[in-house]
Amino acid sequence: MSSDFPIVYADRIQQLPPYLFAAIDKKKAEVRARGMEIIDLGVGDPDLPTPGHIVASLQTAAARPEHHRYPSYVGMPGFRAAAADWFRRRFDVTLDPATEMLSLIGSKEGVAHFPLAFVNPGDYVLVPDPGYPVYGVATSFAGGIPYRMPLKEENGFLPDFDAIPADILDRAAMMFLNYPNNPTGAVADEAFFVRAIAVARRHNIIVCHDAAYSELAYDGYRPLSFLQVPGAREVGIELHSLSKTYNMTGWRIGFAAGNAAIVNGLGKVKTNIDSGAFEAVQAAAITALSADQQCVTDMCEIYRRRRDVMIPALRAAGFTLEAPKATFYLWIRNPEGMDSATLAAMLIEKTGVVVTPGSGFGAAGEGYFRISLTVPEARLLEAGERIRAALA
Repeated sequence: MSSDFPIVYADRIQQLPPYLFAAIDKKKAEVRARGMEIIDLGVGDPDLPTPGHIVASLQTAAARPEHHRYPSYVGMPGFRAAAADWFRRRFDVTLDPATEMLSLIGSKEGVAHFPLAFVNPGDYVLVPDPGYPVYGVATSFAGGIPYRMPLKEENGFLPDFDAIPADILDRAAMMFLNYPNNPTGAVADEAFFVRAIAVARRHNIIVCHDAAYSELAYDGYRPLSFLQVPGAREVGIELHSLSKTYNMTGWRIGFAAGNAAIVNGLGKVKTNIDSGAFEAVQAAAITALSADQQCVTDMCEIYRRRRDVMIPALRAAGFTLEAPKATFYLWIRNPEGMDSATLAAMLIEKTGVVVTPGSGFGAAGEGYFRISLTVPEARLLEAGERIRAALA
């Protein structure tokens, strides 16, 4: 149907960067149409099923009529109590579930809404680069200005706070951090968080630490919580998600934890924008957080084996990369003289293997690409062989 009625998108929509996976999806469709089988190592979506005891809990809870009504904006008391208890067991940090815990419709929702509570037009927000694209988009939607903090390999993919101009720090309202890190797989130690807290206190910057990958770790490594570090609860909060920990990406459930006033600010935004997470999902999340965590241990072992299969295959193809301690991502240097977008397009075209160009995570991601370990070992080996043959 044609019409001369003008449809004009708001400036905030017109100024959005191209969605990272849109061009990749288009190229995948073209390659499939030619009959080539795709091995998709692009999107970080677990292929493993949600553990059965969590699914059974949802089935039971969904049959209860009391869960069919509007949920609480801040989350069921039982869910917040279970999240606080999990936090105490996991990190030895005690939180008040009534004031220092808030349910989220997945941690992405928390990231997207957070700047609306604390960022005024013209404020700077310190954003990691490369990093999860929603950090910058959420900042712009709130009228803020993303200031990109380069994550460089020589610094262990940690931001160099000393390199940020003083006038930017003075005008910054908040800072996003994310460790274990997407896309680099890097991890942060206590000394780094101590530095981040000192910067936040000195310049009155609120910290939002996205800890969505805190439970995906290997070789005995146990990632820290930001909130374990002295002073963290004075300046910030931490976002957690059940998506990757329990293979619940489609369930959309997570929580924010930390400074009560900051949690309350995010809660005020949610009260006016969403109606909370489906209570049956919250009931299943209680089961996930409260039950034996052997399912998480078993899942990490599967990803470790995949990591240890794929890294030698990529090195045999001529790539340089380190084995990550956490996340299910590999962050890999491009071949000499090839940019990230060109490499990703070439791999889809010639091999049917989908990878994510590092430039899609920010300018500082150029020179790298990301692989998700979200297919079985045999498929990873096949992908590695296809890539080796294409680059031979």
